[in-house]
Amino acid sequence: MLIATGLFYAGEDVSLRHRIPRGRETLGTVHVDRYYVIGEKNNRVQYLPAPPEDVTCVHGIFPHFGYSPCWYAGRTTRKAIEM
Repeated sequence: MLIATGLFYAGEDVSLRHRIPRGRETLGTVHVDRYYVIGEKNNRVQYLPAPPEDVTCVHGIFPHFGYSPCWYAGRTTRKAIEM
């Protein structure tokens, strides 16, 4: 199982680096809505909107080139910034 996973990862890496099939987009973007989480007195929490950002992701099953796969990045479209 481990060898099969390693071979699949290597094949996917070669496919992404050489854009096989031809014309395949390697990288994509996911829009992430961000917000600030501010702790106040009396254990209250205030939520304020933050500027949204686009996160770069890779079209694949596994992470490559330092980017998360788009299927995973698409799951986390809201990001809390603790203050």
